Amino acid sequence: MTEPSLQAKNLTLTRGGRLLFANLDFSIARGEALVLRGANGSGKTSLLRVLAGLTMADDGVISWDDAPWKSASSVRRANVLYLGHANALKDELTAAENLADGLGFDGMTISAENQHRALERVGLMARRDLPARRLSQGQKRRIGLARLLLTQKPLWLLDEPTNALDADGVALFTDIVDEHLARGGMACIATHLTMQIHAPVRELNLAESA
Repeated sequence: MTEPSLQAKNLTLTRGGRLLFANLDFSIARGEALVLRGANGSGKTSLLRVLAGLTMADDGVISWDDAPWKSASSVRRANVLYLGHANALKDELTAAENLADGLGFDGMTISAENQHRALERVGLMARRDLPARRLSQGQKRRIGLARLLLTQKPLWLLDEPTNALDADGVALFTDIVDEHLARGGMACIATHLTMQIHAPVRELNLAESA
């Protein structure tokens, strides 16, 4: 296995006077996934937000290729894709428009042809012109899967990405993650499910770190 691209040392975070995790050490290498475990409220979402630079840890250091990673750095923005547990869609925009909007937020310019291919693969091509408010929760989640197919960012931070997906959707998600890892990408995934990912997977139980 290659040397870790992301390293966290001694991460500590409190929220509302409650300790979520303390002295947390872990790494994620290229081609590897780290799955976050723990009950609701154990800090999985908070840890993802710390890695994304959206929340500041109380203590600890995050490094990218052995260089300290500042929260608002251009390096972090260029390398990280964060998808929260909410769909973050605009109800008045169509599925295709929401996908394009998300890609624009990520700073990516993707051709309409490639966007259509992604929508086709996730099963939304026939519904691409429907406003998001007319889509089911599972179909809304598939817009996020299309975004994963198109991103070029190496580190994915995913918060309960299979919420509302049926069995076929979960299988599609694991295929997309496997393809990403096979290209040398990395993923940190907060989930209650057992992921059927074929690439190297490690688990971190946050309930054991408080």
